[in-house]
Amino acid sequence: MKNLFVLGLGLCVALVVSGNAMAENAVKSGPQQGDRLGAFYVTKVCGADSDGVSTGQNLCYRCKNGSRPQVIVFTRSTDPKVAELVSKLDKAVANNESSKLRVFVNLLGEDKEDLADEAKKFAASSKAKNVPFVVPNEFENGPDNYGINAKAAVTITLASDSGVKASYAVTDAKDLNVKKVMGQLKQILN
Repeated sequence: MKNLFVLGLGLCVALVVSGNAMAENAVKSGPQQGDRLGAFYVTKVCGADSDGVSTGQNLCYRCKNGSRPQVIVFTRSTDPKVAELVSKLDKAVANNESSKLRVFVNLLGEDKEDLADEAKKFAASSKAKNVPFVVPNEFENGPDNYGINAKAAVTITLASDSGVKASYAVTDAKDLNVKKVMGQLKQILN
């Protein structure tokens, strides 16, 4: 009986330790499911030539998109995985005109001018036609009211009716699960 108790106690300790290790690998970043989306301002660098916003214009794209279904990507990386996601989201915008799906990509980092240059290169490499590439006014970690984790390489917020329906974040862009993110689109499309 004593050995069974010790074995059970050891198992409980092992489960707690492994649970804590899994929690440390998870990254929480950006607004979470059920949160309301706040306004934040960005400067359009390039992309989405037909969206009515001029290159260099400062605006709130979240506000412009209103309650439409939208995917907001915050990225510190232009890794091929992120480009693959943007390319697929670009196609989803074209394929979901009736739902008025919108997507915009925010580049984050330390230098605003470098980010603008990087956005232009990234837009060209992703070949996106329906997605604007922007630099937020709060460019280092994104808008304060969004709680973007400084350790997150990519943070994705999926919303409709101005509320967050799903969120996804990774600390390494190479770990980005494009299929999972694309699968979450159905949660926001009408």
